[in-house]
Amino acid sequence: MVSSHNADTQGSTARKPVAQIRYELLTLGDELLLGLTANGHLTFIGAQLGRRGVTLGRNVTITDEAEVIVAQFRESWARADVVITTGGLGPTCDDRTREAIAEVLGQKLVRDADIVQSISDRFTRLGRKMTDNNLKQADRFERGEVLPNGNGTAPGLWVEQDGKVLVMLPGPPNELQPMFLEQVVPRLAARGLLLEREAYVQLRTAGVGESMLETRLQPIFNQYGDALSVAFCAHQGAVDCRVSSPSGRLSYEQLESVARECGALLGEDLMCYGHDTLAKTVSDHQATMRELTEAHGKATTMANSRIEELEKQTSALQTSLEGVQNKLKAQEVQTAKAEALAAAESERALGFTTALSEANAAIERLRAD
Repeated sequence: MVSSHNADTQGSTARKPVAQIRYELLTLGDELLLGLTANGHLTFIGAQLGRRGVTLGRNVTITDEAEVIVAQFRESWARADVVITTGGLGPTCDDRTREAIAEVLGQKLVRDADIVQSISDRFTRLGRKMTDNNLKQADRFERGEVLPNGNGTAPGLWVEQDGKVLVMLPGPPNELQPMFLEQVVPRLAARGLLLEREAYVQLRTAGVGESMLETRLQPIFNQYGDALSVAFCAHQGAVDCRVSSPSGRLSYEQLESVARECGALLGEDLMCYGHDTLAKTVSDHQATMRELTEAHGKATTMANSRIEELEKQTSALQTSLEGVQNKLKAQEVQTAKAEALAAAESERALGFTTALSEANAAIERLRAD
């Protein structure tokens, strides 16, 4: 059993480690069994749970028949800690999941006025008339919560009862996936039913085969012994390598360090860290290059503008210096002229004094004679 915040779960057993919590997924719909639609819900939900430290215990795909839903849900509810269902929440007569599961849980379905209004508002925005059968999508468990659906009319449902958790999701992927990521995963993590962060660090590679990838990285793995768990997954155009530490002997930061060491060794064969596709990786790289090009262009423009400004300032300074130099030269010329005139005047004065002295001496001689 798992603990929860619901009054129905009081007295439940102590919370298990995340890796020991049993999850079961019930995918409903005749279209799945007829092969008309691929079971993408298993792929998506299984991957998201795996990232948070949980291995999906079982997936069962069943028809839309009420008695089949009752029998299978009763079995899963008895053996699992968390049961997730997909599909069967729509407005038509073959959407029987709510009613069937309410029977097993012993809960009544109540019509929620807020959901009715939300459905009505959506039809109004689309400019369409709402038929009465849409109202069944507003039925919720009397002791449960609603998961709002931003992309459709059928909300998801959340129930905590008997020390367990039930999550019911609509079938369309564009409704299910954001609801699961944005509402379900945070709720489960807050209750200790999923890890708060990813349980492993993944390297996605391209251009190297699975066996060669292991061979190249094995020397790094050997350094950590059995504290490190390694898993490989080959798919079209890429091979993933996941490093984790189920024993907890290596922290998440240490796992990131191991991944970086592997990435450095792989060089160009490393496509990305994480789960991005090749198309997204290339697109992100191109976007980054465009940003760098734009930034370089802006920086070059700013640098050229600054250079032009400095050139103008330098030119103005040179002109100013030339003006100062010309002024200094003019002052020097004037000073030189003044000094020359002063010297000439001095020489003239000295000559006059000398002549006057000589004349006086001549007069004195004549008097003496």
